[in-house]
Order: sequence, then C-alpha cells, then structure tokens
Amino acid sequence: MKTKIIRDLCIGCTLCTSACPSVYEMDDEDKAIVIVDEVPAGMEDEVRQAADDCPTDAIEVTE
Repeated sequence: MKTKIIRDLCIGCTLCTSACPSVYEMDDEDKAIVIVDEVPAGMEDEVRQAADDCPTDAIEVTE
C-alpha cells in the first residue's frame, strides 16, 4: 500500500501526523508529507482512517 499527500489541499491540521506519526510528518511549510515509500505492515487501517478523516481529502491511498 502507498499513500501520498495532495499538498494543494493540505491545511496542516496535523490529524494524519497524530494518527500515523510513522507514516506522516509536517514539513517546514506546515504541510503534511509522507515519510515512507510503502505503508508499514500493520499500519494499513490507520492510514485508511487518516485518509477518511482528513477534512480536505488531501490523503490518497493506493492498494
């Protein structure tokens, strides 16, 4: 599974970084970034939930 952030949609709410700190972090522009190439095993549900909860739909997930 892979995930990415659509930077133009990210408002820096930190929901994803709080839910999945091993997958997402905030950059110097207060936008979320993905810090892994592949979602770690066992984190799939958390990443899906972060994508569902993102208020601007800035998180994409591909299986």
